[in-house]
Amino acid sequence: MTAYQDDIEAIRALKEQHGSSWDAIDPESAARMRAQNRFRTGLDIAQYTADIMRRDMAEYDADSSVYTQSLGVWHGFIGQQKLISIKKHLKTTNKRYLYLSGWMVAALRSEFGPLPDQSMHEKTAVPALIEELYTFLRQADARELDLLFTQLDDARVAGDDTAVEFIQSQIDNYETHVVPIIADIDAGFGNPEATYLLAKKMIEAGACAIQIENQVSDEKQCGHQDGKVTVPHEDFIAKINAVRYAFLELGIENGVIVARTDSLGAGLTQKLAVTHQSGDLGDQYNSFLDVEEISDADLGNGDVVIKRDGKLLRPKRLASNLYQFRPGTGEERVVLDCITSLQNGADLLWIETEKPHVEQIAGMVDAIREVIPNAKLVYNNSPSFNWTLNFRQQAYDLLAEQGEDVSAYDRGDLMNVAYDDTELARVADEKIRTFQRDGAARAGIFHHLITLPTYHTAALSTDDLAKGYFGDEGMLAYVKGVQRREIREGIATVKHQNMAGSDIGDNHKEYFAGDAALKAGGQHNTMNQFG
Repeated sequence: MTAYQDDIEAIRALKEQHGSSWDAIDPESAARMRAQNRFRTGLDIAQYTADIMRRDMAEYDADSSVYTQSLGVWHGFIGQQKLISIKKHLKTTNKRYLYLSGWMVAALRSEFGPLPDQSMHEKTAVPALIEELYTFLRQADARELDLLFTQLDDARVAGDDTAVEFIQSQIDNYETHVVPIIADIDAGFGNPEATYLLAKKMIEAGACAIQIENQVSDEKQCGHQDGKVTVPHEDFIAKINAVRYAFLELGIENGVIVARTDSLGAGLTQKLAVTHQSGDLGDQYNSFLDVEEISDADLGNGDVVIKRDGKLLRPKRLASNLYQFRPGTGEERVVLDCITSLQNGADLLWIETEKPHVEQIAGMVDAIREVIPNAKLVYNNSPSFNWTLNFRQQAYDLLAEQGEDVSAYDRGDLMNVAYDDTELARVADEKIRTFQRDGAARAGIFHHLITLPTYHTAALSTDDLAKGYFGDEGMLAYVKGVQRREIREGIATVKHQNMAGSDIGDNHKEYFAGDAALKAGGQHNTMNQFG
């Protein structure tokens, strides 16, 4: 017996218990509705997807070639279409996740309108988007199963037992569109209690993995902008603990915490760390500060000083009342941040870098793995990087190191279209193509994501359509550039009524009202033009 058949039998037995008052209830129809609504709550989803992530992490530890990937999405429909495409082209969602980007929530989902990535958007927008994403993914399940149920009915009517058996097998072994979401909680939106409260809402909405960064909440900046301010380790650990308590309270004991460090690009701190003895964690944090040695006589009004090794050291304080770190200490601080986070409850690391360079990342991961051998990363393949320029520069340097003649190239002008068909460009593009594979093997990258790709694809496709439709192409711009491609490439949205649930609704009407149901999918429905 399968789960589907078990449900039919269970509902049939329940119907018999209720006698004639349930005569209109068809057990198979009810079983179909149950199959289409596999996940009852967001916590069901969080547990299911946490189990997936933990399994994937263990498999990566055994074999680094089985890394995972995601694309950032900002609307339920975009997430849904991404998973439908993955199932269509790759036949499975295995090792493919969704990423929920705080940047895109700020830019696209705030009631204030577009905002910079500085945690100014409403906290509630984050769990609301998680819930929306899973609503659309569950609807994708319902739609696809509905199509299978219709095929099953048609095969039964035709008396095709082979087709019935095949379709029944597809139903019994159905793979859901519901996959893990790694969800960005930014710097926690306040103190640890605020972090805990928001984390709970995110988990209740379905998040199995929460990413939190070590920036100060009230000065949070986008990871690829200047002016980033980090917090002492004890402050960050308190927020990691807050997220873990949220997972434990809600029963998701294997929830995943991704600890992000922005120390590579952050040169400032808002406050000094508390230290009790030489070499403790607070002392290590403060040791990176840019200081000047002074005497008692040099002390000025309101000065803050640190005593270390019998010396008085005055941290350099800016007009903003922030303290600065010594230049060149970023990688050391990253390594300390990562080791500390893993030793205090984090499961995965995120190192925000200024460029996509496998060896730079690997150098830091090597140092981390000297202490924690199975340390692994979530890495941001960011659109904030100029990938073409970065990798052409890397290719240029590689060719030069190999003794190749690079005199035909201007390293300062490698974006020039004149270089597109050169050997250097081919080397660079191949390094881009294999970046994820190479990063997984060499730099401990378990999960590759692109934070905001669908922000860019939405803008680009809209620009293509607007240019033609409002220009000389007119309606041909839509027909040739969109609809004809949808038809020929099997894009589900070409039947947009079906995509929005019209056929599911028709079937429900028939369940509820039988032959009296007023259905939308009759012969006059123009969707029939698409076969």
